[in-house]
Formats: sequence, structure tokens, C-alpha cells
Amino acid sequence: MIKHSRVVFISDELENSFNSLPEDDFVKKSIIRAIKDLKQNAFMGIHIPKRLIPKEYIRKWEINNLWKYDMPKGWRLLYTVTSENEVELISAILEWFDHKEYERRFKY
Repeated sequence: MIKHSRVVFISDELENSFNSLPEDDFVKKSIIRAIKDLKQNAFMGIHIPKRLIPKEYIRKWEINNLWKYDMPKGWRLLYTVTSENEVELISAILEWFDHKEYERRFKY
């Protein structure tokens, strides 16, 4: 089911990190593409089972769902889907990293 969403960064610090990336950086371009896709469909990514959500994410952001959006060159963008009301979904970007860091975070 396609569900449109508003896309936000989980923190000002993360948004500043995104904004500080050079315009021609492939990671920034990939994140911009991810944002466009998530605006069209909040559930575009791959759902991460609850038992695999890093405890750090639950402590830090009190999330109860986690999604992974695959970007080029093995990079990953992680986000959670929430809502402020019954009408609007919000895709909150938590972080992005390369495949090696992703494996480290999830202890693969």
C-alpha cells in the first residue's frame, strides 16, 4: 500500500550534517533521492524486524519501527515511520552509513 509522508531529520544535528555535504556528493544526491521516494511512499524501504532494532535507537529515539532504504554503492539510510495525527505520516531519517558501518551497527 502506498502511503505518502512528510520527511524530516530526527535532529537538527543530522539535518546540519546533511546540509554540510557537498552538492555533488553521491551520498547527498542519494539521500535527496531517498527523500523524494519516501515522500511518495513511507514504506518504500525494507522493514527491519523489531527484535533487530538496535537498543541504542530505542533508548535514544524511543522508536518502535525501523526501515532501511538501500542507496547506491552499499550505503544505507535508516528511518522510522510515525505520525502526528491520524492523517499524516512522517518518515524520520535517523542516520545513513556505508555497508561496513551498517553491518557493525547491526552486529552482522
